[in-house]
Amino acid sequence: MPRSGIILAAALAVLAGPITGASAAAQETGQTITLERALEMALINNPQLAQSNASLINAGTTRQRAWGSFLPNVSMSSGSSLSSSQRFDQNTQRIVTGSSTSYSAGLSASYQLFQGGRKFHEMDRTASAYREAEARLHTQRFSVMLQTRTLFLNALRQADLVRVQEASLERTAENHSISLARFAADDATLSDTLRTLLDLSNARQSLLQAQNQLRTAQWSLGRQVGIGGPVVPIVPEAGLDPAPLRLSEAEIMALAESASPAVRAAEEATRVAQIAVNNARSSYLPNLSMSSRYNWANQDRSFSGGSTSWGFSLSGSYTLFDGFGREASVSQANQSRRVSRLSEEDARRSVRQEVDAALRTLETQEQAIEIARASVLVAEADLRIVRLRYQAEQNPILDVIVSQLALEQAEVNLVAARYDYAIAKAELESIIGVEL
Repeated sequence: MPRSGIILAAALAVLAGPITGASAAAQETGQTITLERALEMALINNPQLAQSNASLINAGTTRQRAWGSFLPNVSMSSGSSLSSSQRFDQNTQRIVTGSSTSYSAGLSASYQLFQGGRKFHEMDRTASAYREAEARLHTQRFSVMLQTRTLFLNALRQADLVRVQEASLERTAENHSISLARFAADDATLSDTLRTLLDLSNARQSLLQAQNQLRTAQWSLGRQVGIGGPVVPIVPEAGLDPAPLRLSEAEIMALAESASPAVRAAEEATRVAQIAVNNARSSYLPNLSMSSRYNWANQDRSFSGGSTSWGFSLSGSYTLFDGFGREASVSQANQSRRVSRLSEEDARRSVRQEVDAALRTLETQEQAIEIARASVLVAEADLRIVRLRYQAEQNPILDVIVSQLALEQAEVNLVAARYDYAIAKAELESIIGVEL
């Protein structure tokens, strides 16, 4: 068989193989899930969010303990004892062995009358710490929602890219069929057939890569929602097309500065630092405390009789010198307060920057979507024209391949623009803590 015939037979063998069957073989059936269900499951199964929730619970118990410091400490004690004794009886001239039992009970209470205002400082500190924990929990919640939305959209993006590669593979196969037909009719060179055959092989490899990336995205989404397997996302009913935001840019910027979880957490951290300064300064004031007790003891197992005693004490203390420990504590607290204030100001600037970047991305991607859609229409028309001209022997096969690649790139750009817009909107919602 001539060399050209061998090459033609190889080309026909390639075309005889499945074109899109690989896609079905590579994709196992996964559990389908909506965006709302994915968000619900991610909020339940995310370990970082559970840790933030535990921190909020711990902050609540610490706050309760601060309130409890305004109440006295009360304790109760009770006990019994049995002891043996030996004595010499003068009458009987013998050693007599005996035992004695005693019972006792006591009630005591103590209360710190004055600690330089530390009780009130601690109550304010725990209240601010609780609000800070709430803000950080809110921040973590929207962070989890952003991660879930991003993984959900990435899985949808990869599914669309697989469809783009499948369509590209079909068009490449059509180009190869056209070149084979022209080669069989002696209207085209063997080089045209080889070029389209190579293009067909590359298209199949691109499809396999897209399928693997889709599989990885589906497994990542499954892990995020707490499922040990791939998850197939369902396109949201609202779609992915750009829609007007519920708030204006000025309203979004003002909301970001006032209600952003990150800013709120920074504000509460500054309040905690200020309270720490006040608490450190309170060590220059004296401490006053009082305590009382009541004790009962009896040799008989009876509440009647016995002996009782009570006591009451009032004490005060003041540290004259502690090796400059107080001064060091105040200085450290002041420096921590300064850092907290700077962090709060930086948090506000950071939020403004992130909001502006997200808004500009939305504007850019909205225009990119329109440009990409127009580019797809132009590329489709160009490919039709170039194919007709190739069949009419007016254009080389290279023009068909270039036009085919341009259409594929235009479709990829459209997919990227649509999902980049959706992700930018999700990022904006995560920054301000409000769904738009």
